[in-house]
Amino acid sequence: MKVLMINGSPRKGGNTSIALEEMKAIFEAEGVETDVVQIGNQNIRGCVACGYCSTAGKCAFRDAVNELAPKFEEADGLVIASPVYYASANATLIACLDRLFYSTHFDKTMKVGASVVCARRGGCSATFDELNKYFTISNMPIAASQYWNSIHGREKGEAQMDEEGKQTMRVLARNMVFLMKSIALGKAQFGLPQKEAKKSTHFIR
Repeated sequence: MKVLMINGSPRKGGNTSIALEEMKAIFEAEGVETDVVQIGNQNIRGCVACGYCSTAGKCAFRDAVNELAPKFEEADGLVIASPVYYASANATLIACLDRLFYSTHFDKTMKVGASVVCARRGGCSATFDELNKYFTISNMPIAASQYWNSIHGREKGEAQMDEEGKQTMRVLARNMVFLMKSIALGKAQFGLPQKEAKKSTHFIR
């Protein structure tokens, strides 16, 4: 099994990385292949609604988004991690996710998603909700933990002192592995849920 982990922090080896390292250790112990990609320090612009992806199946801009797309397609699970800025996720991460989810046409049904947030103090739950919306619009079940998936720290490395936060990450990873394995067994026996032709209704008609 494979998990793609997207780190939205611009700071290498920072507190968001500490959270992901706790998860990565569990994944590897469970035999799950991990790929951690840090995009918070990259130059990624937002979607401009050009429509190129509707025919090309990829984004018009040549950056990390198109590099992440095949990794996302191959993965059984996706972890999205972000520091909290003004009770919101890193803008670079949001620009990346908007384009990644919108421009890719492969079926994301039953890929397991998990969002992770890191803050000095407040804004974690708002950012957590923000990131989970990418999963819930894509038929992706969300992995849960014993607490909302947050860890705390301001200065680099402070998250190492958040024992509850680190435990939350380890529990999250174990639950995610269980979900991915259970879904794989279910798909083998029952297949994916029946699809309906998608209907798109505008509010004006």
